[in-house]
Amino acid sequence: MSKIRVAVLGGGVAGMSAAHELAERGFAVEVYERQPTWVGGKARSVDAENTGTDGRKNLPGEHGFRFFPGFYKHITDTMKRIPFGVNAQGVFDNLVMTERVMLARFGKQPLINIVNFPKNRDDIKTLLHAMQDADTGLTKENEELFGNKIWQLLTTSYERRQQVYERIGWWQFMETDQQCNDLNPCPYEEYCVGGLTHSLVAAQPKLMSTKTGGDILLQLMLLMINPSAHTDRVLNGPTNDAWLFPWLNHLKTLGVEYYHNHLVEEFYCDANKRLITGVKVKDLSTGGYKTVEADYYISAMPLERISPLVNKNMLAADETLALMVDLSHKSSQSLNWMNGIQYYLNQDIQLTKGHIIFIDSPWAVTAISQLQFWPGFDINKYGNGKVKGILSVDVSDWFSPGLNGKIAEQCTLPEIIDEVWNQMEKSLNINGQKIIDRSMIVTTHVDCDITEKEVKKIDHDFISEHNDEPLLVNTANSWSKRPEATTGIDNFFLASDYVRTYTDLATMEGANEAARRAVNGIIAKSGFKAPYCEIWKLHEPGVLAVLRWLDKRRYEKGLPWTNEVPWLFKLLHDLNYLYHKIMGFRNTSGKQIN
Repeated sequence: MSKIRVAVLGGGVAGMSAAHELAERGFAVEVYERQPTWVGGKARSVDAENTGTDGRKNLPGEHGFRFFPGFYKHITDTMKRIPFGVNAQGVFDNLVMTERVMLARFGKQPLINIVNFPKNRDDIKTLLHAMQDADTGLTKENEELFGNKIWQLLTTSYERRQQVYERIGWWQFMETDQQCNDLNPCPYEEYCVGGLTHSLVAAQPKLMSTKTGGDILLQLMLLMINPSAHTDRVLNGPTNDAWLFPWLNHLKTLGVEYYHNHLVEEFYCDANKRLITGVKVKDLSTGGYKTVEADYYISAMPLERISPLVNKNMLAADETLALMVDLSHKSSQSLNWMNGIQYYLNQDIQLTKGHIIFIDSPWAVTAISQLQFWPGFDINKYGNGKVKGILSVDVSDWFSPGLNGKIAEQCTLPEIIDEVWNQMEKSLNINGQKIIDRSMIVTTHVDCDITEKEVKKIDHDFISEHNDEPLLVNTANSWSKRPEATTGIDNFFLASDYVRTYTDLATMEGANEAARRAVNGIIAKSGFKAPYCEIWKLHEPGVLAVLRWLDKRRYEKGLPWTNEVPWLFKLLHDLNYLYHKIMGFRNTSGKQIN
């Protein structure tokens, strides 16, 4: 009996995740990827071209640095099944824990704090020092309101978050206008509202869904108070070396056929039978075309690439795909930019043992000094022999004026490199200290997705002429336009970060979860006897389960959230609190197989 054939269209994290799950279950899998060499989509690292001399390799560059929060379950589960040397848990064992986070500020000493539950005396000292010397400018009213909002999120039912908070912008929920008035800059916006959204998910706080912003903030905070958790982890080397190339090799050993340099150009759909009958694919290396035929198809392409390919026959078979197309339009504001720059320095500047958030930088800059986390990486074998450190930077706001008065989207590449360095210098070189200096820069690499304006790579009304890979952001009320992994076309499935998931954020975790949902859809449709992929919900602290249950009852009656708890529920809450205290405050993490 021949194997069931699945064509996976796109070789990013979602596509590789789908291929992995399918191949393990005995499906015949082909992956079509437009990149000539790289895999992993935006997660990839690349060679910084023409940086290696005298027999040395090119320096490692990347679309943008990535981190693996402790609440990730889907992608890390997959990583444990990718062999790597003698690692007991495969490439998962290549993750290393960060210890600190730095909030760098214009004109003030940086705040350095712990990111995990304190584990030693130094952690306690760092925590106390950060609290004593914060100088944030936050008022007691700001702090009280922020605490109240966090409590509200913690005790709100899933149903209210999904149906109500999904439709409310983060800025509005946090009552930012009332707290800031005419303050510019506004400490409440910088520390409590905008810092998270700009720096972590490239979202505008006035547009981002409260459900998404609140859920992710809570996940990170819950990790920080969990003694057994690691809040922030990074890879111990360039991403291709530590993860993606071993993954590609493993997929091939499982029988996956990988076709690089292949671009999907058209879907052939029989609307009456509600089936995809083939996919037109262009071989970019030869210019030739072929029709890919399979039993099932998974589109693992990002939103801006799949939406122009949705044709009238596909819409006739599944009219809800029109909502996905609408989501991709510029007017929806669901696509933004988050791209990186690497500064290769003549010394290894270890600013802190973790990530740096430049809290008031106009372009929402974040960074990490990487070599301290890459113990087995010999930088002397790369570049021109002068590079001793790599400062990898993400720029998350390309549409606000910088110190130079220009928005990043309108700057030349040299101007972007110069302006980002200026913003970092203004935040780090405080009180006459010279922490970083231009003389340290040996060379730089800007994400190759950022190109000159004259070069237009894709015909889409959102994508400006010089960013080939924008990032999906979760705007308020966008859930209704986002599709499920299973479509109304019987053999067509979606696996990408815009798909509805528990993760609900454009991340490697969300992409992996979407892929699992697509694979589960194929298993269900085909009737193939194979186990479903496991899917996890986000953590919900069990100690607050009674209060969330109370809010669910209120929501079902059309009542708003309240902090007023009837005596019976207080008693139940106290008993539940005591139970969890005895049991060690275990978090509940629901799981679902479907």
